Parts: sequence; structure tokens; C-alpha cells
Amino acid sequence: MKTAVNIALLAFLLQLSPAFAQFVPGNYEKNLVPNGSFENHRKKGSNIRQAIPWGQISTVDYYLKPLDNDTTVQKGAKDGDCYAGLRYQKKYKEHLQVKLAESLHRGSTYEFEAYIRLAFWSNAVLKSFGVLFTKAGYTGQGSAVKVNMVDTIAKKNGFYNNFRWIRIHGYYKADGGEKYITIGNFSPQIKKDLQRMNILKSGFKEAYYFVDEVSLYRRKEPEEYIETIIVGPDKKKFEEDSVLNVKADLKVGDKVALQNITFNPGSYFITPESHIELNKLALYLIKNRSITIQINGHSDNSGMKHKNQKMSEYRAREVFEYLIRKGVQNKMLFKGYGSSNPVASNETDDGKAKNRRVEFEIIKN
Repeated sequence: MKTAVNIALLAFLLQLSPAFAQFVPGNYEKNLVPNGSFENHRKKGSNIRQAIPWGQISTVDYYLKPLDNDTTVQKGAKDGDCYAGLRYQKKYKEHLQVKLAESLHRGSTYEFEAYIRLAFWSNAVLKSFGVLFTKAGYTGQGSAVKVNMVDTIAKKNGFYNNFRWIRIHGYYKADGGEKYITIGNFSPQIKKDLQRMNILKSGFKEAYYFVDEVSLYRRKEPEEYIETIIVGPDKKKFEEDSVLNVKADLKVGDKVALQNITFNPGSYFITPESHIELNKLALYLIKNRSITIQINGHSDNSGMKHKNQKMSEYRAREVFEYLIRKGVQNKMLFKGYGSSNPVASNETDDGKAKNRRVEFEIIKN
């Protein structure tokens, strides 16, 4: 359980020797929006559900590369390769939604940021665009309570900026327990929030916006920078328990087998005992944002070859998705190798146990 330490107590504790102060694992500053850049996906597809764990209200488009007919200056994603798209018409609107990596803390202030860009085929613009914070997700217009929203207004010319990326930004003070963010337009009557680009034309109106680089960070107050004090001999144990045991100079091509990762028998569901090691890997990646990794799943040679192949892929995918939900923003891939790459003999139970493994491989450093 996290403990806030006031300044006076902190000053006293830091006089003790030896003393060690560090963030609790899992509370390391991170983007609370999982897969905030939409770069990680299960497989190729045009629906936002491929960019796990993102969801949608209505049908939200997903792009893996720039559109071929987009000739605008800033075509494609704001950064990276992937981005989302939201459509707005007279009686129709779409929203992006995702469950946060952790629930918001009551009274804490959070900084939200996202980038939007009007699509080149739009003949109208929106006058408001924002984010809604809820405990259970968006269920309709009744969920769009103003006090739980960061809304950005552009009354005069709408969100246009000559088809360039526009930053949406603001601060939110949490009620406590909010688990979801929903992104889009929350006007009770969308037709009143749609502004035609050419006022001389009439008829059908549509505003379509690309979305990318979504983030939410908790603003740290001075007294919250030290959240837990570890005093005396527990320092070493704390360090060992919270840090992934890998060498500091990992290079492209290096593979690291994850220890104590287990799955329910005959399935790809991760056991709770595996969370300790996976949380260490998540923290390692959050602190090393530039690393691109591939999660590799392996099996022994028991059973049918094609089933081993599928199971190893599903287990690699489960680790991949777990890390994303923990707030890892690194570009990640996953792949199953079945029994094709053993590290020990399959003639013994011990050897088979070693071959049933999940590892991560450095793709880019």
C-alpha cells in the first residue's frame, strides 16, 4: 500500500543510516494510457480493436501507415506509424475508449495530452474536442458530465489548422477511482458543433479527425516524490525485488528468458505468480522507452507440432498484452516458435521445463 510521507518525517528518516528512498515498483512515473501511440497491435486490420486494449463507441478506424491519397504536409501518424480516426456527421459521432493502466487517485491532478488532425476529405470542422474520465466507461450522453471532462473549445474557426496536427491539452483533478478515458466530441447535439468549412455550400457535412499520441501523467507534488522509505538491510532486498535481472549493455539480438512465468495447464492464461516478474519487465521497459522488443514463446516437443506452435504464440501474445495494460509504451512484437528452438534436451522432464519458456528479444536499442 502506498504511503505519502510528509516533509518533516522525511527529513527525520533520511538522517538514519543506512537509508534508501525509492518509488514503489509500479508507481514509477509513466503514461497511464496503455498503447497511447497505437503502435502495438495484435494483427493487421482496420478496426481500432486491433490496437489493444483500445475500444470504441460506434466504429473507429485504425491506420497502420499513411493513406496513399493523403497529400497534406503532415500525412500519416504524429509519430511512429499507427494512428486512429474518428468520424462526425449531423446525427453520428464516434469515440475512442481505453481502460487506464491504473485507477486515478482522489485529489491528484493529471495532465492529459493528445494530438488530432483534420482529414483532407472533411468539409466541416468540430468546435470542441476533449476527454472524459469515468469509473465504468462511456454509456451515452448522460455519462458526459462536465466536471469529469477536459474539453477544448475552438469556437471561431474550429479545429482546422490547415490539416496539421493540433495539440489537445489540459489538467484534471480526480474524484478517485476513475478507470477509463473516452476521447472525442461530447456536445449534446453534434450538428450544432459541426461548422461547415465553406459556408456557401449546403447539404451533407462530415468532420473526420485522426488521433495520435495520447498520454496521461500524474502531476507529482514535492512531498510525493518520496513515497516509500526503505531503511537498513531491507535496501538490498527491495532493489532485488523491484529490478529485472538483466545485464546493462543489452544489444540488438540479445534474448532474455523470463523467470517464473507460468500458465494454467493446457492454456495460455498467465498465473498470478507470474505477475512479479512481468511487473519487473514492465518497469524496465518504462524506464527504457527507446527499446523495441519481441516477445518469443517456446514449447517442448510434447503433443502435436501445430498445436505447440499455436500455444506458444498465444502465450507470447498474453505477455505482450499484459505489458501494454501495465502502461508499457515501447514498440513491441510477439511471435510463437513452438518446439523449433529448444535450449535443452526434450528427453527429460527438466529439459522440457526449460524449453517451455517465454523470452524477450532486443529488436532495436
